[in-house]
Amino acid sequence: MTKFISKLALAVIALFLLFNIFSCRGNEPIMYVSVISGEWWSVANNPDPGPLAGDRQQTVDFAVWQAADGNWQLWSCIRGTRCVGRNRLFYGWEGSSLTGANWKPLGIVMTADTPLGETEGGLQAPYVFRWKGKYRIIYGGFSKICLAESIHGKNFTRALNEEGSSELFSGSYLNTRDPMVIRLNRKFYGYYTGYTCPDGTLEENGQVVKKTFVSGVFCRTSDDLLYRSNAVMVSAGVEAGDRPGSSVCPFVVEKEDWCYLFRNQYYGENNLNIHYASKNPFDFGVGYDEYNIGTLPVAMPEIVACKGRDYIFILNPGPDEKRMTSMH
Repeated sequence: MTKFISKLALAVIALFLLFNIFSCRGNEPIMYVSVISGEWWSVANNPDPGPLAGDRQQTVDFAVWQAADGNWQLWSCIRGTRCVGRNRLFYGWEGSSLTGANWKPLGIVMTADTPLGETEGGLQAPYVFRWKGKYRIIYGGFSKICLAESIHGKNFTRALNEEGSSELFSGSYLNTRDPMVIRLNRKFYGYYTGYTCPDGTLEENGQVVKKTFVSGVFCRTSDDLLYRSNAVMVSAGVEAGDRPGSSVCPFVVEKEDWCYLFRNQYYGENNLNIHYASKNPFDFGVGYDEYNIGTLPVAMPEIVACKGRDYIFILNPGPDEKRMTSMH
């Protein structure tokens, strides 16, 4: 990981029909692919979290959403701070317009709540969506996926389970993290990542087991956000490689019955994201690349719809600015 990853960028993104042909499975267009065009603009910089500021802190995984008052919110995990434990916390920004530059810093907006089972300093990768009149933020607690709620979309309170913990679920692999959610056919599909020990093993039922893949993108489904279903590995290996960092920050978009997975590979000077298209939200290719439709030179993309357009937020590869570009 390179230490200069410090920015977030916003871009206009458009999904367009690549081939006006029909698939062999019926009279339907094959897929859309994403193309970036235009100029990037700066949204948020590496912040100053006051006495918790670290010399090598990094702005990494983030979430973007519109609060109830119409203002846009951006929360990012900042790692490498002086926060005790795993040195991670959430820092926020606010913008009156999605397409505005240099959003207003809000300061530290959330830290780990250890009495509720979260790892000290272990907050990772927030994602926010709205359902049944409440904003829901799901995030990594370093070894589990956690949940908090808000009426107005600004101040969040942990949603506790029957054991008094903020945990939704953990596993199947280690360091369960980087969650995001889409709603399909009245179900929530929760995508996230995890990885094994460095040697590709996990301990299961007291036995050390060698796994086929070191890392992967997983999915669980739920009708009520409790995610009682078993985890399904939906993407792993092949062009994306098989290392702890080759399945991070998954982001899924559904358009016209196709699901598009954006799976991050590298961030820094050599940003790279591989994207996939599949009709099956549980299968983007595990050990095969049938659904691989290309790459984008971006890191950790999050796509936000607003007024009939799709926008993409990314990490900036350089030390001093964020970028924005349009797509056509």
